[in-house]
Amino acid sequence: MCRVRFPMSCDLPVFVLLALLSTVWSIPASAQSQKLIVFAAASLKDALDEVNAVYQREKGQETATSYAASSTLAKQIEAAAPADVFISADLDWMDYLAKRNSIKPQTRANLLGNRLVLIAPANSAVKLDIAPSFPLARALGNGRLAIADPNGVPAGRYAKAALESLGVWSSVANKLAPAENVRATLALVSRGEAPVGIVYQTDAVADKGVKIVGTFPDNTHPPIIYPIAVVAASTNRGAPGYVAFLKSPTAGPIFEKQGFTVLE
Repeated sequence: MCRVRFPMSCDLPVFVLLALLSTVWSIPASAQSQKLIVFAAASLKDALDEVNAVYQREKGQETATSYAASSTLAKQIEAAAPADVFISADLDWMDYLAKRNSIKPQTRANLLGNRLVLIAPANSAVKLDIAPSFPLARALGNGRLAIADPNGVPAGRYAKAALESLGVWSSVANKLAPAENVRATLALVSRGEAPVGIVYQTDAVADKGVKIVGTFPDNTHPPIIYPIAVVAASTNRGAPGYVAFLKSPTAGPIFEKQGFTVLE
């Protein structure tokens, strides 16, 4: 084997050795060189963007995150979209993929919790006490209730369950402004296009254009849980480490600062 010394004496020309050394030094040291593709519920955007920045700085692996309704993301993963990690806003859509063998079950964990709130534009005078049969329809007037699509989007399903539990759903079911995800719901209220809306607590505190009118009791809807898992088709060796990082003491305070509850 040729030893490299300065001045250099070797059977290979100097420019060839330098080229080889340059190539070796430019090769990434680990799988962290492969960009990690994350599919995450829209309500996670602010917190996860911050966590991802810390992850990239500490671990040296770049991330690219697609935010949308959990239902949309799950269907895309089912259709072989190139994702490495999925974070859902409810258990049902993670279960949907699990039943189709589309996640690696040993990597699944319940990551975060959230709360459901009623919001209005920041300058609104609306006042409501969330209780059985509370006058939500009257508060809407001629307007509509901003809500994530209750036919599939987790935030909308939680909202429908809460309103049904309180005996209010039938009075507003025909006065909905359904949106494709919870952030779109938030925008409808923030822009004043809907007098009232239902979103997660974390969304409400992220937008100064809205105020929280009330918080739905936890017993009026299923627990709001965000599960995480590595996608079955992923070959990115950094994916399990990313999941572990999101469960770590480094990421936890960032999620909590945004209003999430850390579950594990």
